Amino acid sequence: MSHKRIPKRKAAIAAGGVVALGAAAILLPNANASQDGGSPGAAAPKTLRATDASDLASQLPGLLGDTFAGSYYDSGAKRLVVNVVNGDDNAVARVQKAGAKVREVANSLAALKTGAQTLKADATIPGTAWAVDPRTNKIIVTADSTVTGSAWNRLESTVEGLGTAKATLKKSAGTFKTFVSGGDAIFSQTEAGGVRCSLGFNVTAGDGTPAFLTAGHCGVAAAQWSDSQTGQPLATVDQATFPGAGDFSLVKYDDAATEAPSEVNVGNGQTVQITQAEEATVGTQVFRMGSTTGLNDGTVTGLDATVNFQSETDPSGVDTVTGLIQTDVCAEPGDSGGSLFTREGGAIGLTSGGSGDCTQGGETFFQPVTTALAATGATLGAGDQAGGGAGDQAGGAEQGGDEIGGDPGAGAVDPSAGDDQSGAGMDAGADPSADTGTGTGHHSSSGRRH
Repeated sequence: MSHKRIPKRKAAIAAGGVVALGAAAILLPNANASQDGGSPGAAAPKTLRATDASDLASQLPGLLGDTFAGSYYDSGAKRLVVNVVNGDDNAVARVQKAGAKVREVANSLAALKTGAQTLKADATIPGTAWAVDPRTNKIIVTADSTVTGSAWNRLESTVEGLGTAKATLKKSAGTFKTFVSGGDAIFSQTEAGGVRCSLGFNVTAGDGTPAFLTAGHCGVAAAQWSDSQTGQPLATVDQATFPGAGDFSLVKYDDAATEAPSEVNVGNGQTVQITQAEEATVGTQVFRMGSTTGLNDGTVTGLDATVNFQSETDPSGVDTVTGLIQTDVCAEPGDSGGSLFTREGGAIGLTSGGSGDCTQGGETFFQPVTTALAATGATLGAGDQAGGGAGDQAGGAEQGGDEIGGDPGAGAVDPSAGDDQSGAGMDAGADPSADTGTGTGHHSSSGRRH
């Protein structure tokens, strides 16, 4: 992690990964939400920024009740698409007025969740994962390269039993694993050897002390963490959840005078200010920062994912984690715990694990930040100078009556100028192992997975 001394002996430790980027990373502001023709009261779908779509999506379950069957962001059309079953005309009209596109689908969320329970009961096999994909209105089941023979037959039979209208099975070339080895890099020494993970987001613990979030399997692997491989510990695990209902840790800084800024370090001296915690929306472009591979981007592909990792303490066991976000963002060992965020500065997730690498791609799963904040009682950033905790919105629009999905206004973050721009708006650059001069300089892969 990059340390910077500031007045009153407060160490500023940036969230995210310190790596060398081939070009300046730029977050470009997006256009405000706008109506596609017609008056503000018309039912035509609106074009929405991803953040606005996420805000609207978070209000839909309460509005539509049992008729709500998921939603996703169509990034090409810049529209939120909402699935309904047996939709109530009044509720549908309100959703359309708010700017979303409504489509009728066959499977309710309850039916899809029942299907997921069947998978849990009959197909909890190491190397498998499943998540709800609202774009197809199905459960997408994935098996990694280790699922063969009788295990594959069992999984295939279970998926076929759900029916092709409800579930789809696909094969992944990689192996599902947690990404510990080597955000900023954080290090620990255990009896089994060195461990390296990535810092996710700085937070304020429920008792008002400075802390940060990282992956739960990192917190289970080691109790004390440093910002260098040979440095003294500067933070101690307070809470850790893994496996089970999540993969997150709350780690408290040992020095109560530490100032923990609410930002992600994206390299080349640039940071992205984190203003709020957001729920993930399928179809949204997201960025991941990790200490091994640096800055990478991709898309949210599924929600409420269940992943069955092969247990590394029990050769015949399985570590099942539920409630995760599925994406096509790449990651590698050492990226565990690193921050997943939007270009507008929304904190989305913490890197958990997945398959593949940043050469061939693969699936990566993330712990939702909102769940981690709620479970630990923490809020983002340094006290009242920080962005809000779970569900808080920075700079949101006023909403009156029973209207939903108001325009929160412009607010995308432009952390600094740069003369190179990738198609994604951020350039992940070249050699992530180089020493930028601002971090620890240690980006080796000598750590161990846990």
